[in-house]
Amino acid sequence: MSVRELYTNEPENIYDIMTHAEGPAGKLPLTPELLKTLPSGNIFGMTINAGMGWEPDTLANGDVLIIGTNGGIHTTDGKTVAVGLHQGHFELDIQMTEAADEIKHMGLVPHAAFVTDPCDGRSQGTTGMFDSLPYRNDAAIVMRRLIRSIPTRKAVIGAASCDKGLPAMMMALASMHDMSTILIPGGSTLMPKQGEDLGTVQTIGVRYANGELSLEEAVRVGCSSCASAGGGCQFLGTAGTSQVIAEGLGLSLTHSALAPSGELIWKDLARKSALAAMAMEKMHIYTKNILTDKAIENAMMIHAAFGGSTNLLLHLPAIAFAAGCKRPAVQDWARINKEVPRLVSVLPMGPVNYPTVDVFLAGGVPEVMLHLRELGLLHEDVMTVTGSTLGENLDWWKDSERRDSCRKRLQKVDNLDPDEVIFSPEKARAKGIGSTVTFPVGNIAPEGSVVKSTAIDPSVISSDKVFRHTAKVKVFTSEKAAIAALKEKGRIQAGDIMVVMGGGPLGTGMEETYQLTSALKNLSFGKHVSLITDARFSGVSTGACFGHVGPEALAGGPIGKLRDGDIVEIVVDTINLEGSLNFIGTEENKLTYEEGATELARRETNPKVRPDADLPDDTRLWAALQDVSGGAWNGSVYDVDQIIKVLKAGKRFLGLEHNTGMR
Repeated sequence: MSVRELYTNEPENIYDIMTHAEGPAGKLPLTPELLKTLPSGNIFGMTINAGMGWEPDTLANGDVLIIGTNGGIHTTDGKTVAVGLHQGHFELDIQMTEAADEIKHMGLVPHAAFVTDPCDGRSQGTTGMFDSLPYRNDAAIVMRRLIRSIPTRKAVIGAASCDKGLPAMMMALASMHDMSTILIPGGSTLMPKQGEDLGTVQTIGVRYANGELSLEEAVRVGCSSCASAGGGCQFLGTAGTSQVIAEGLGLSLTHSALAPSGELIWKDLARKSALAAMAMEKMHIYTKNILTDKAIENAMMIHAAFGGSTNLLLHLPAIAFAAGCKRPAVQDWARINKEVPRLVSVLPMGPVNYPTVDVFLAGGVPEVMLHLRELGLLHEDVMTVTGSTLGENLDWWKDSERRDSCRKRLQKVDNLDPDEVIFSPEKARAKGIGSTVTFPVGNIAPEGSVVKSTAIDPSVISSDKVFRHTAKVKVFTSEKAAIAALKEKGRIQAGDIMVVMGGGPLGTGMEETYQLTSALKNLSFGKHVSLITDARFSGVSTGACFGHVGPEALAGGPIGKLRDGDIVEIVVDTINLEGSLNFIGTEENKLTYEEGATELARRETNPKVRPDADLPDDTRLWAALQDVSGGAWNGSVYDVDQIIKVLKAGKRFLGLEHNTGMR
């Protein structure tokens, strides 16, 4: 199309252009003293707020920032104009509107800002995944800058729902130590009456390729999985886990995580959050009063009791770091997972795969906390955004109309006993439900690894509750090569151990490899295949999948020294939550663990392991900064003091001191 064609058939009156208009009516609420003492930016803020249509008389009453990860465009009657990057952020503007309306009714001035977020499901198996985890740090920085850019703010309200935007929001709010902040969780997508959840549906390609799904079935089920336009996916992946962690921290209202998106109870939570934020401000309850070491430990207990996503091992330490709290280490996670029973029956771990909305109706986080309270595990004296302590919140919840009504509703609409969704510790024990996560070490993973041991298929676990798998490995130096092998019928078989290396921060930005783990879950032989990788997993991943292997291959880690035909031994004690990953030689040359470590140290890293050719410079920078800040096991954060220390040492070594302004 040419410029001539573009500018033909113009709309009628298009050139009737005005150059002046009447300004807003009214006057700014300024006194002589305010005009003399206020910064010019504060006064200019009133001017532009009036220009955006705000009633001038209330402009000095106080500002509140509502910041959300909203994406997409829809009309007020719900018609889609432009899709978002995922349904999780598509309806957040509704919650933000509810909160803003409540702030307006208080006579204050709500401000809305947006930092949208990507979709891990959309980017699975693509180069888009290289930006996923790094985005979290970038978004938290932008959110903090936006918060600080409104110096007149009285409080900050965040609204987010999904895998990276929600952890970024928590990191940003956690950094506002001396301010009242609150998080509105974006809730859950409804399940279709007939169809698959949004985790299972991501496997239609590999199931079709293996002859386990027809074309007609694939195209229909692929269309029907989102039964509502908003909310995080229906399984307890990273999105759902992040929501329950937010509530577990006390940063969100009691019984707010996993609410059904679009429903009245979901909208009402936004209004109640606005009321709570302003009550906190009046009571001088600030973020630093809520996010404490005890609150971090409570959130870890909720993670264990729900059987949450292993990605929170990356996110909760980052939130703790932002809050100025102690970052949980591997030993802390292991200790809590041994102490806290898993109590929730939910997608994808089961034992029955109930969707997250059912968990909400069964009582959600406070219902789980009632059971943990009886075990004496919780720190009940921590302050929360309700303005009450956790113990006081639970006292209310136990006899509340909300609890009774939601649990009865679950029985009515789904014919489900709430106590079959959220178990008592006694019932969980009787059902043989194990704790969530194990952290195997060994000569392949001297810094550690992680497996969601509760989600290893019970049929491949021995009667003594120990998972054992010893076999020759099939080595892949990229996720692309591994998924291609799974789609090549017969290439991967029952009994194989797949090793995928080069997927850590330095190689791919620590990509999420859900297309691999989901394929293994949904292929008929998949439960008999183990996966070991230095990449990370989706929160919905299950099976004998070992991720976060450290050190990563590109940092010289032993995982990068393995070759096709090497024999690897995997052992996971699912009761005592202990495990090991060890190279034990070859068919011709069997080795002890120590001899295996020596042999791996002698070998060169697989020459095919290298940073992905499409790895963006932005991600390479993120990888370098988080590496010197402690790496993935410390939350992949930016420790500014440590980064400056390393830069200064490097400049001295290179003789570049005269070029630095650092002192």
